[in-house]
Amino acid sequence: MLGAKYKAQHIVDVSEGRTFKKVLEVGAGDGSILKFLADANFAEEYHAVEISESGVAHILARDIKGVKSVQLFDGYTLPFEKDSFDLIILSHVLEHVEHERMLLRELKRVARHCIIEVPLDYRAGVDKRIKHFLAYGHINMYTPTSLRYLLSTEGFEVENDLTSLIEPEVTKFNTYVNQKKAKSLVKDLKIGTEYALKNSLGKIFGKKMNEKLANAYTILVKKADQHVNIF
Repeated sequence: MLGAKYKAQHIVDVSEGRTFKKVLEVGAGDGSILKFLADANFAEEYHAVEISESGVAHILARDIKGVKSVQLFDGYTLPFEKDSFDLIILSHVLEHVEHERMLLRELKRVARHCIIEVPLDYRAGVDKRIKHFLAYGHINMYTPTSLRYLLSTEGFEVENDLTSLIEPEVTKFNTYVNQKKAKSLVKDLKIGTEYALKNSLGKIFGKKMNEKLANAYTILVKKADQHVNIF
């Protein structure tokens, strides 16, 4: 829920100035993001697809306001007609997908707009941390540039984007709860200082620095008017 709160806020922020009535979340997990969006009155109507039966059960049990359908799917084929939705949300899913272009084409078929968020795992030393990322099921890695390139070659146009850092309260949770480390004022100070420093550098040096330092990238795209021919 803690991570979902910020992922939902990124969706709201990147959508600023736009209104979406009918929204589908693909790979909705336990419905945490949908819960925050519904509570914020982001849209009138929500739908969800998820590959796990337990995920579907969790979403249904939440009884989220505005959710009209929750379905199992095979990870690639969406059980909806062409242009069924104003917006599809794909938050921290694409890094897990074996055939990412197949899924992107299906998103483009079913919705006019998509919001995609991915973690920015690719950076110096990443080749020494392959086991770490595989433990989380991350089989694809992106930079903002590589994701924009992937989307443009699949016939999407970028309308808005943003970068984000892991919030201090999330880092503290991961440190003290997930890693079971003792709480420390020194550690708290280090976490807060690092976050503030990265924010300051981003404000001083602009977008490219933000993209270099960020932990996640969120992008709003729409179907391009012209079809892209790869070959």
